[in-house]
Amino acid sequence: MTIHQLEKTCRTFILNGTATDAAHDIAHIERVVANAKKLLTHLDADKEVTIAAAWLHDCVVLPKNHPDRKKASVLAGQKAELFLKKKEFPADKLSSVKHAIEAHSYSAGIKPETVEAKIVQDADRLDAIGAIGIARCMIVGGKLDRILYSPDDPFCESREPDDLKYTIDHFYSKLFKLPGTMNTEAGKKSAKERVRYMRDFLEQLKNEIGRN
Repeated sequence: MTIHQLEKTCRTFILNGTATDAAHDIAHIERVVANAKKLLTHLDADKEVTIAAAWLHDCVVLPKNHPDRKKASVLAGQKAELFLKKKEFPADKLSSVKHAIEAHSYSAGIKPETVEAKIVQDADRLDAIGAIGIARCMIVGGKLDRILYSPDDPFCESREPDDLKYTIDHFYSKLFKLPGTMNTEAGKKSAKERVRYMRDFLEQLKNEIGRN
């Protein structure tokens, strides 16, 4: 199976599934794949494993407030492995794809042990920050009926962030921490650039709500 055939097969598989929200749709998958391809140009990694894992990393998605949310990546790894077994995918690479999928999740807390897993984790986390990260955060916050920001302390200046209640708090509780979790140098550089954009967004928000 060529890389092109692999991508086409995985894309069809994802499209036949059901995304739980617009933040984890086919566009998200395609962006993560694109991020992974960019990171691959800087590293010596198995392209087949990396691309397969990037396409299939969210083949199981559970809502943010689901009690088994932390298990989603493990379930996705299992589902992807079963799927690829039925295709012309090298059997000796299945475990590597499964691990890369399992380790991509922030909430799962699984350490990536291979360069392919590190790439997929970075690729997914890059899509959580920057302009697209802001948009995705707002989508999820809106779906969960979370208030946009705290009316008393919108930017967590004198309190601990509570992203179960306020959407903007998610910037502080997780998103701004992502550059420090990046595994690759290219990922770190891109993550820092994206977070700078997010901080500029917050500065504009401060002006608009009279908090500057």
